[in-house]
Amino acid sequence: MASIASRPPAVSPSAASTSVSTSLAVPSVSTMPTSVNSTKDSDPPALRFTKTQVLFDTIDHTRGDSLTVTNVSLINFTKIERAREKQGRKFRFCDYDSNSQILIITLPTDLHKELHGRLYDEFIGQRGIRSATRLAQGHSGQSSKEGDSAGGPKPQQAANGAWPTLVIEAGFSQSLGKLRLAMWRWFSLSNYEVKIVLLAKFNSTIILLEKWEEEAQVRPGATTTRHSLQHLTPVLRQSITITQNTTTDLTSYNVTSSALVLSFRLLFLRDPGPGEGDFVFSVQELEEYARDVWALTLV
Repeated sequence: MASIASRPPAVSPSAASTSVSTSLAVPSVSTMPTSVNSTKDSDPPALRFTKTQVLFDTIDHTRGDSLTVTNVSLINFTKIERAREKQGRKFRFCDYDSNSQILIITLPTDLHKELHGRLYDEFIGQRGIRSATRLAQGHSGQSSKEGDSAGGPKPQQAANGAWPTLVIEAGFSQSLGKLRLAMWRWFSLSNYEVKIVLLAKFNSTIILLEKWEEEAQVRPGATTTRHSLQHLTPVLRQSITITQNTTTDLTSYNVTSSALVLSFRLLFLRDPGPGEGDFVFSVQELEEYARDVWALTLV
């Protein structure tokens, strides 16, 4: 179990609403190199929307965890949303933007759920932490988002419509680029009320974990004063790769970098008290996480 000193505050279910409109275009963000080969990391072909039932039939026969749908007007999105509720379907709207008419659907396979759920369970499994919702929503007339795992502290984030401070997004058939777009949209649509976005990307040879946080950007040529800070932008604070040891022992794993650390201040919106501190996922815990993820590929 991830370590943390003493008793942190509880986290509460998070839902959100916003009037910010942002198109589904790849943003400019500050990044560090990763071990995922971009030439091999591409999204499956997109589906052009025609009818709701055709979409549902396609979902039923999709083997991955993500499906991109184009030509989805706001009226059609509303129809899909209502039909999903009526039929009790479990897929999620990872992202929808009415300007581009692009809908990205997440299919919660067992592997997908393990990628994000295991990390989130470690986070909320601490003494004094209460389970938060795994469905954080942001919705307006122009945009809609449903995350994989998310939560925030009580009482600050307990109010209806509050954004989570932590969001975890995962994918294996979904490309790293699409995951980064989802990350950027969480920050942008929440006006940076979301403080940490953790990405978990898996392929057959590697698990890549990326921890993104906000950073204030200074206007070029301006002195560093409060008034010179023009905007916030996502910054990659930590990148961890986990690989399977294929040469000697398939049940052992190599973690490149160090333990995963989640900032107490960003998660709970205050300084830690006596005995409190950052959440730390040790290298050993990350190896155990990898073991459980890879085990699902053998089922």
